[in-house]
Amino acid sequence: MDTEEAPSTPVTPGTPGAPLFGRVKENQHGSENGKRSLLKSWICFNVDDSWGSEEGGLSKIVSSCSLPYPPVSLARKVGAEFIGTLILIFAGTATAIVNQKTEGTETLIGLAASTGLAVMIVILSTGHISGAHLNPAVTIAFAALKQFPWKHVPLYIGAQMVASLCSSFALKWIFDPIMGGGATVPSCGYAQAFALEFIISFNLMFVLTAVATDTRAVGELAGIAVGATVMLNILIAGQTTGASMNPVRTLGPAIAANNFKAIWIYLTAPILGTLCGAGIYTAVKLPDKDGDSRLPSTAASFRR
Repeated sequence: MDTEEAPSTPVTPGTPGAPLFGRVKENQHGSENGKRSLLKSWICFNVDDSWGSEEGGLSKIVSSCSLPYPPVSLARKVGAEFIGTLILIFAGTATAIVNQKTEGTETLIGLAASTGLAVMIVILSTGHISGAHLNPAVTIAFAALKQFPWKHVPLYIGAQMVASLCSSFALKWIFDPIMGGGATVPSCGYAQAFALEFIISFNLMFVLTAVATDTRAVGELAGIAVGATVMLNILIAGQTTGASMNPVRTLGPAIAANNFKAIWIYLTAPILGTLCGAGIYTAVKLPDKDGDSRLPSTAASFRR
């Protein structure tokens, strides 16, 4: 598989953006024997701590250096995306199935907490590798923002789809014949279901775009912010639409349970909602110092 380095978005935790710290320039002559010194590949930065006073101010300069992150191959990114989506779909679908099996003992709060926690731990564990999209709608939205290369979109969506199918059929084998509870189907009119899925997907992508593309957002809390948004969305729409927000969250269990009711809603509304959420945040966020509010596509990552 292609091993070229591909930019990733978050998820996971750190915030992309223009370089926050300058890279030390290498000696043109290199080190002895023509070998590159390890020290010359370090990233160094200065922190200016100032405390104001009537006389002027006290300034303290602290220098620090750290090794740069090694490049991550595309194969590793796709593999991390597969594992992350597998965990997410298994956790969210299994909780819904158990809730049905136990006649509602999990409750809506339990369903929201389960999926929100799954999103949080996956972002914190794989976000720095693949960006932890976990969702074809998120992948498409980041590509539309030029934060992710279009040529890698099919690979990410393929990994997400295969992970969803693996999770769904594993759950069918474990809980058969109680699999219907894992499928997301609307309990209201189709227009209302479409509107709810669109709005909660908008909410999710608005927050994701903030923590993944804005240097002023608190990137270290990306997992908590996105997980909390997922919990909130499930509390809003869980009883009505199942709060999918994710085409593969619906498609995998639908195939396993052979229940395709209103599946077109879950394949279109999340994509449209995430595109709008990403576009709106990009439009309202503060511009960078150079006056361009957009970030270079090579900078998108959940790590600083």
